[in-house]
Amino acid sequence: MEYRNAAIQDINKIQLLQQKYHVSTIRDEDKPHGFVTTLFAENQFKELIEKENGLAIACDGEKVIGYAMAASWQYWSVWPLFQHMINDLPNTTFLNTVLNAENSYQYGPICIDMEYRGTDVLPNLFEFSRLQMKDRYPVLITFINHINNRSYDAHTRKLGLEVIKNFEFNNNHYYELGYDMTKKTKGSNI
Repeated sequence: MEYRNAAIQDINKIQLLQQKYHVSTIRDEDKPHGFVTTLFAENQFKELIEKENGLAIACDGEKVIGYAMAASWQYWSVWPLFQHMINDLPNTTFLNTVLNAENSYQYGPICIDMEYRGTDVLPNLFEFSRLQMKDRYPVLITFINHINNRSYDAHTRKLGLEVIKNFEFNNNHYYELGYDMTKKTKGSNI
């Protein structure tokens, strides 16, 4: 298994994985096993790669079997849900610190092909992504839809993210989670 930063030539493979597990296109029988909710276009992937160095991928040979996104709040600010989270940062405390756009960043979505779930791909991909961002930001922030139980369990139990609070947006209920970037990921062998 190889973990690395995505390159422009990886975008088509990443989009195939996104299409397979996006909430609007995932098969109903696969939805209980986890899904992603933010849909990215090619130009958004390109910007994430070129300007943020924030797209980590897991590869099994030539196949992209997982991706994890991470970027500054500025990158995310074009989506209404992230605008809501940005506006709420002054009301959010984690590690005894009031959060802002300089001391935190948004992680996720992360997507792993079903065949590789339950393996060490999740902690290794998360750790690779963390290592790319740890010198820029002390705090990782993310959110998980309340109905995405598999993602919640994976991030809290397996990776050690902590629930900061709950919030509602667009009639959906979310957990907001944080992670101390000085901590190595549990279960990672990177």
